[in-house]
Amino acid sequence: MADRPGQLPATARAPRVPDRAAPEGLEHKWGSAWEAEGTYAFDRTAAREQVYSIDTPPPTVSGSLHIGHVFSYTHTDVVARFQRMRGRAVFYPMGWDDNGLPTERRVQNYFGVRVDATLPYDPDFEPPHVGGEGKSIKARDQKPISRRNFVELCERLTVEDEAQFEALWRYLGLSVDWKQNYQTIGRRARKVAQAAFLRNLARGEAYQAEAPGLWDVTFQTAVAQAELESREYPGFYHRIAFHLTDASAAAEAARAGTPVEDGADVCVETTRPELLAACVALIAHPDDERYKPLFGKTVASPVYGVEVPVLAHPAAEKDKGAGIAMCCTFGDTTDIDWWRDLGLPLRAILRKDGRIVADTPEWITTEAGRTAFAEISGKTTFSAREAVVARLRGSGELKGEPTKTVRQTNFFEKGDKPLEIVTSRQWYIRNGGRPWTRPASGADLNDELVERGRQLEFHPDFMRVRYENWVRGLKGDWLVSRQRFFGVPFPLWYRVGADGQIDYDAVITPSEDSLPVDPSTDAPEGFAEEQRGEPGGFVGELDIMDTWATSSLSPQLACGWLHDDDLFARTYPMDLRPQGQDIIRTWLFSTVVRADLEFGALPWRHAGLSGWILDADHKKMSKSKGNVVTPMGLLEKYGSDAVRYWAASARLGLDAAFDEQQMKIGRRLAIKVLNASKFALTMGGEGAQLDLDPALVTVDLDRSVLAELAGVVAEATDALAAYDHARALEVTESFFWTFCDDYLELVKERAYNREGAWDGASAASARAALALVIDTVVRLLAPYLPFVTEEVWSWYREGSVHTAPWPTGAPLASAAGDPSVLAAASGALIALRRVKSEAKVSPRTPFLSVVLEAPAASLGALESVKGDLEAASKAVGALTVAASGDSEAADAVVKSFELGEAPAKRKKG
Repeated sequence: MADRPGQLPATARAPRVPDRAAPEGLEHKWGSAWEAEGTYAFDRTAAREQVYSIDTPPPTVSGSLHIGHVFSYTHTDVVARFQRMRGRAVFYPMGWDDNGLPTERRVQNYFGVRVDATLPYDPDFEPPHVGGEGKSIKARDQKPISRRNFVELCERLTVEDEAQFEALWRYLGLSVDWKQNYQTIGRRARKVAQAAFLRNLARGEAYQAEAPGLWDVTFQTAVAQAELESREYPGFYHRIAFHLTDASAAAEAARAGTPVEDGADVCVETTRPELLAACVALIAHPDDERYKPLFGKTVASPVYGVEVPVLAHPAAEKDKGAGIAMCCTFGDTTDIDWWRDLGLPLRAILRKDGRIVADTPEWITTEAGRTAFAEISGKTTFSAREAVVARLRGSGELKGEPTKTVRQTNFFEKGDKPLEIVTSRQWYIRNGGRPWTRPASGADLNDELVERGRQLEFHPDFMRVRYENWVRGLKGDWLVSRQRFFGVPFPLWYRVGADGQIDYDAVITPSEDSLPVDPSTDAPEGFAEEQRGEPGGFVGELDIMDTWATSSLSPQLACGWLHDDDLFARTYPMDLRPQGQDIIRTWLFSTVVRADLEFGALPWRHAGLSGWILDADHKKMSKSKGNVVTPMGLLEKYGSDAVRYWAASARLGLDAAFDEQQMKIGRRLAIKVLNASKFALTMGGEGAQLDLDPALVTVDLDRSVLAELAGVVAEATDALAAYDHARALEVTESFFWTFCDDYLELVKERAYNREGAWDGASAASARAALALVIDTVVRLLAPYLPFVTEEVWSWYREGSVHTAPWPTGAPLASAAGDPSVLAAASGALIALRRVKSEAKVSPRTPFLSVVLEAPAASLGALESVKGDLEAASKAVGALTVAASGDSEAADAVVKSFELGEAPAKRKKG
């Protein structure tokens, strides 16, 4: 979008600057002013083409924010501030993701309660503990309560966290419209999530299935593919012997060179001998010549004596272990593939709590086998493994001793125990992980979602491949049901037959206008509460939706889908999804899925992916690793502008080190903005009106600095428009330091013109150039350093810098001259300073005479700035500029000089 029409007035009031300009206290001063004046309020009258809307990540409300949040949210705020200054009506809401597992656990410990979803709601319930004096309440001592009562306690506790989070965000200077907010467990979110699911169900995009799936035994919930984390896990390989049941088959195998030990034993290597009772086959690669003679034959399992077939499957690895593996239902996801592909029986022995089932399975028929199983029934997998290995060792079916290994194992990202695989009834939403053609378009859903990724503008672009690889590599649909309590309930009930059995195929759904509902406490239409659980009645679905099933709807939720049609029309689809690179597979992808299924289009046009914060050991900061840094102390120590500077110095998609030294540099920059602005704006003396008319800039040096600045404006604008905030900051900061160190020093005497040494036009030129530079640079830095730039702006302009027009190069270019003049003058000034530095004399020491030699191409520029150079270098005698005899020279050098005596220091007081 083009810059807003019109420019700032060419005159401003006489600057009113404080005696001492400092960054301390500006966060409270301007935070309060912005709130009172509605500086960042979204304009509800703006047409869609004028709106820039941001799908702000809702932080998880549990505990505290860390420095990684400050890092990535600053990137977003820079974009919001830039777009606002370009004339867009910025829709910048804030959400709170408060239905996550961390909140649930915290509430259990804080209030001493646990959920029993069968209990009725108690409107007068008061928790047995409040805070527990910081101690966790053990599960056995937690009072069982209804899910609705539990949710109310979660909402009660998160109110405090949300208030703390908001206070920190305000202190950081996020330009959020705080009237635009939502909670992922709030009534509005429950309605949106439930309505979206019901629509998915009606279109065949949601379905339930009884299937094996990944299960966390600690949290007692199913886990989706996107929530997996592969970690190294120590274990042991156990070489165990299966017995060929046909003597002739053993002889045939031996003749063919098949590895058969003791005449009839086929050995496999396994890290999970405790699952031996669940073995349904031995699997080898179809091209493995060693085992071809065994395909179609049977072997008896050690310890239990259960006959299982030897089969071929291409996923078997010939060079891993013995080259033949046992398939158990289920040890890992490969077992699931083999089980499905080969039509094997289901022999599950693991319960959802991670223990072995109590009853001996019917497929174990020998007395010895049943005795052996009774020994492990009810045990944990660890204890069962020890017992099975002891039996294998005693029977001689363990060949050699176990050998140590480290394997890659799936964990729930929030869990600390390896995941198990159990069979259960779960709800899924189609996401292209299984072949499915959309009825409306006839398109394959996976191909359609890959194409959506190609339509989305990724920043940086190389992140696109991560999205596409994830979509192409999906192995199943999105498992969205969770066996937890604090979350959005599925809006479903099931009929109970006359025999009292639940018919899970007889699903009862509510009307959309009755949402939100809680099936654990609400009865479906046409039924009475007394019919709950009774023959001919109903039962409510007790599972809740995965937290991503709600946060994947954040664009719809933030933009008012189903509750504010006008807002939705003005803000959706959104312009930007900012987020971390680590949740492309979860939040970004799931949001694309929901928008595609509901609207057949992307939910936003751009995705900005921030990198990670690394600690001193270059490891990613995370709460689970215990290496995070909380930000408030840093914000108070260095100032919010300084911390924002550190964050904004990192490009999107790249990891950044946590670096307090960078914050110190940011603080120095913030202080310099205040001091240099105060200095530059007051050159005309107290009460002098500020004139920012480029036509007043007539001196070559002044026109040169405007030329440089015009280039900076163009480059910074292009960089920010391309979501490269770090580049925009880099070029602006570099120019600003040159301006302060060189140009300001060169022209300050001419701008002051205390003794009338310069003509009025030359002095006016310097003052106008100084004012124009400050007026422009303050706006260029406003997205990064919002507090000090607002402070400077308030000294001479009305309103807020953050709603002022973004600077353009055109008015600067109208008075711009040759940019090489500033470069030549800066080089000469540096050379003159070096002389005094090397002579170890005061900068105020005068030159009695000095000869500068410079390339011939620079002579004209240096002659034009000779008066400013003399004043800046304290040259009281002749300052001569001559051509350099060195044809290779690029900068001016001091050929000869004579220094006088430094003036005496003034006594204080």
